[in-house]
Amino acid sequence: MRWSAGSVVVVALLTLGVVPAAADSTLIGAPGLGDPYYPLDGNGGYDVTHYDVSIDYEPVAHHLRGTARIDGRVTQPLAQFNLDYSGPPVLMVTVNGQPAGFARDDAHELVITPLLPLPPGLPMRIIVDYAGTAPDTEGKGWTHAPSGGAFAVGEPHGASTWYPLNDTPTDKATFTLHANVPAEWEVMSTGDRTEHVVRDGRLHTTWETRQPTIGYLTTVAVDHFTFLEQRRANGTAVLSAFAPESGENRADEQRLPEILDFLENLYGPYPFDVAGGIYVDTKLPFSLETQTRPTYAPWADLNTVVHELAHQWWGDTMSVRQWSDICLNECFASYTADYLWAERIDHADVDTEYRETVATFLWVPTFWDVALAAPGVGDEFTSVYYRGPLFLHALRKLIGEDVFFTAIKDFVNAHRDGHASMPEFRAFLQTRTSMPLGEFLAEWLDGTSPPRDAFLYPGTLRR
Repeated sequence: MRWSAGSVVVVALLTLGVVPAAADSTLIGAPGLGDPYYPLDGNGGYDVTHYDVSIDYEPVAHHLRGTARIDGRVTQPLAQFNLDYSGPPVLMVTVNGQPAGFARDDAHELVITPLLPLPPGLPMRIIVDYAGTAPDTEGKGWTHAPSGGAFAVGEPHGASTWYPLNDTPTDKATFTLHANVPAEWEVMSTGDRTEHVVRDGRLHTTWETRQPTIGYLTTVAVDHFTFLEQRRANGTAVLSAFAPESGENRADEQRLPEILDFLENLYGPYPFDVAGGIYVDTKLPFSLETQTRPTYAPWADLNTVVHELAHQWWGDTMSVRQWSDICLNECFASYTADYLWAERIDHADVDTEYRETVATFLWVPTFWDVALAAPGVGDEFTSVYYRGPLFLHALRKLIGEDVFFTAIKDFVNAHRDGHASMPEFRAFLQTRTSMPLGEFLAEWLDGTSPPRDAFLYPGTLRR
């Protein structure tokens, strides 16, 4: 970010969404995975491997009808389990072809009771049908556009407002979207567009995200888009879309192949098979690194494009284990856009910029009072943007150019399609240098006051 008499009765009750008597607590999947910031995010008892989501959307009425097919594997005996979901009313749920009970619990829990308990190791296919008016979350998920269209964007949540899922960074899955809208509208999403055809007055599109992704990194956008098609020198297809009032962003998006070349030089091969961007014209306070095709607010500039594309490495292919690890996403994306692009493309003196920033904020307590390593719930999207780049620049000057750039490239590539944490990053850095880093990392990452001068001005940053 840039800022649901006998077996006939049982089946009937299940189909109507009536949950039988409570299951044995040892056979119930956990309603959350205990993330320190969002403990009810995600669910226990299963792993998802693929989502296949089909939606019909009527922009004028804001009516959304969907079917989500969720393929995965059971990891513990399950008589009941949850999905994260806060969208339109659920009509029916099946598990492995059998009707299942369902109930909405709390703001975003869909509790599902299979007809028969599921043993561990069993493949599982959940199908959820849902339909109704899709309310406007105003940037916290399903969001209405000025044209009458809509798009889905939000971090750390957002996906659960338009389809049910296991909403946790630790359960990545591939993703297919089939979207059906009136023919005068267009659809954008993440991944490769494999179908785009008008039949009987409606547009049918299909999008395939072939590399595993997290829920908040998926999206759909419906609007009167115009398109920009490009191709990188290596053949990667680049498809970008612009909502009616976002055309002025086209010039920056035309530089996307150049930006990806720049990022590959820093972090290794681009981790996905397609690229692009989605420019909305709704007033949003942030843009978001939706996988393969970031979603941009109207104010987005070239710096924002570089930031969100850097996230394709730092945040998308390599994702956080917990939300407390958010510096791995935002510190690196911010440093890439604010310092590395400025230095290597615009030839800016970033050492001077660093010193001037430190001098400006050295005696401002609020600049330092949120730790980078674990900002705390509600503060995760604060200091990582403005102090994260300073930390990384100081680290670079402390351990040297070659060690720094080789280490960060190796680290992000070692976790492609996977996860990493701040403790892992700290331990990895120490394996790349004989210089003791413990105190430096503690003061920069754990501290809530300025680091001592030796760590604030290492190497060529010394005053």
